[in-house]
Amino acid sequence: MSEADESGPRWITGHIDTPAGRISQVAAELSSADRRGTLKARLGVGRMHYSIEPGLYAVGDPTAESHVLVTANYKMSFDHLRRELAGRNVWIMVLDTKGINVWCAAGKHTFGTAEIVARIKATRLHEIVSHRTLVLPQLGAPGVGAHAVKSRSGFRVAYGPVRAADLPAFLDAGMKATAEMRQVTFPIGQRLVLVPLELIIWPKFLALIPIVFLILGGLGGGGFSLDTALAVGGRAVLLCLLAFLGGTVAVPALLPWLPGRAFAVKGAIVGLALAIALIAFSWHDPVTMSWRLGTIAWCLLMPAIASFFAMNFTGASTYTSLSGVKAEMRIAVPAQIAAVVVGFVMWVVACFG
Repeated sequence: MSEADESGPRWITGHIDTPAGRISQVAAELSSADRRGTLKARLGVGRMHYSIEPGLYAVGDPTAESHVLVTANYKMSFDHLRRELAGRNVWIMVLDTKGINVWCAAGKHTFGTAEIVARIKATRLHEIVSHRTLVLPQLGAPGVGAHAVKSRSGFRVAYGPVRAADLPAFLDAGMKATAEMRQVTFPIGQRLVLVPLELIIWPKFLALIPIVFLILGGLGGGGFSLDTALAVGGRAVLLCLLAFLGGTVAVPALLPWLPGRAFAVKGAIVGLALAIALIAFSWHDPVTMSWRLGTIAWCLLMPAIASFFAMNFTGASTYTSLSGVKAEMRIAVPAQIAAVVVGFVMWVVACFG
């Protein structure tokens, strides 16, 4: 489903007649509706359907000599591009990436050679522009074979800067990028903007975990006790929540300062730090066998939980590759499962100790 109604999307402001037919003109300035759509997508509301129709669009009044910029049909990617093009006359060719952003679609090859060639043909771009150059975002490069695009379509691929904000300077410089334009960064603002989605998506999958801890925490030699359930089980739920927040909030916030390259390792470090803090705050408790088992259990559980959720950011960071993510998961996931199983069993034994 694309963002449209019977009268058409609000961001379409008019049409241009070309030898290949009418092309929709789009606004370079984002409306309040566009910003609300972005906010909802950031919060996971309709995110998987936040897309536009693939095709060719016009910003301003482009001519046959105007640049052709290529992007994904994820609405947020499209919006980030057009808002940087105010006062310019350019064409935007939108690929069918199944509503996925440029970086992720390049990894899946939906932002790729075959789609570019097919979209050139579908839009009859040869009839609209006199030149034969496409400007692609640098982050789309992993999915594109520039030489194959040239041989199959006649269009040369030129890679623009990493950030859409640098496009005006890039175009004004004759499509020459500075070293800064080519540098991939992942600053704290870009990291933290991903956090709300994680906080909203995961709780619905984890709803049964607090119930399990509360029930098991209330069991003991004398049967079930509500007071014990709230004390022991409630504490376990709180520690799970802290580990979850460690992986979803602390890791992206502290990413450059955490040791290791793998996100799973960074998450495990945060989880272990939280477990050590737990020990520090409970130093005055009687050192019984149950205390020892429970302490060891959370030294296994908290790093595993934080590690798992931190690893989800591998798909959002440009510092990772598909092969690197697969390699990390092959090692990390079995280790996380083993730590959770052993830690949970030890915690249950401690409850009955």
